[in-house]
Amino acid sequence: MSDHQALLHVSKLGKTFNTRSGAFEALRDVELSIRKGEFISIIGHSGCGKSTLLNLIAGLDSPTLGGVFLEGDLVLGPGPERAVVFQNHSLLPWLTVYGNVRLAVDKVFSKKKNTAERDEWTREMLALVNMGHAADKRPSEISGGMKQRVGIARALAMEPKVLLLDEPFGALDALTRAQLQDSVMDIHARLGNTVVMITHDVDEAVLLSDRIVMMNNGPAAGIGLIHDVNLLRPRRRLELGENSDYLAARSAVLRFLNEHRIEKAA
Repeated sequence: MSDHQALLHVSKLGKTFNTRSGAFEALRDVELSIRKGEFISIIGHSGCGKSTLLNLIAGLDSPTLGGVFLEGDLVLGPGPERAVVFQNHSLLPWLTVYGNVRLAVDKVFSKKKNTAERDEWTREMLALVNMGHAADKRPSEISGGMKQRVGIARALAMEPKVLLLDEPFGALDALTRAQLQDSVMDIHARLGNTVVMITHDVDEAVLLSDRIVMMNNGPAAGIGLIHDVNLLRPRRRLELGENSDYLAARSAVLRFLNEHRIEKAA
């Protein structure tokens, strides 16, 4: 893919941290182009720089070398066009479900939408993640899966060009995780939004993604392999169990991870 076709382009990206024991090179020469509407998963062993890469794309940290470009513009800090959903939902406990989403809406759209429009947009986003019924509840009154739904609604409410998901389902039980995966697939189908997700879960990566980016082990981690997932959408998990393309993608990722686990131990 040429750079001008990309919505998001990571160019020769490197990141070195200064630690007590000296310089630690987390990432080296990472090159990645992402088209508008793509769903990309980043997977690899612990310490391979996945979260560092996501933080650099989000603008929460600055690269040592290279840069991140969104629609050709260099990313110089965080912004609503790159919304992040973390594993920890980070909802404000003193606000209601509605209030947590409305806070983001007010921040981004205070000059573009009037009060009634901002209220309507907030409720529309809650409905999108099936949380309209809990609008008046506080975070302490809802489950972990519901909190993540609110976090996703808050992120989507900013109408980001790129939605960044940092292991958003990692702390959830298997059933809740599966329900949220289906919700994210449905939202992606409806909105056609661009998503970059970090995950440790191979099946999750194959189910959700258009491409899976596999990271080499650190230090000085980079992209080892990118696998295209050739599965038509919409995808239904129960129908994929014996699908040859699904099994091929799953096998490719598992093989890569296994080879790099052996390499790391050697």
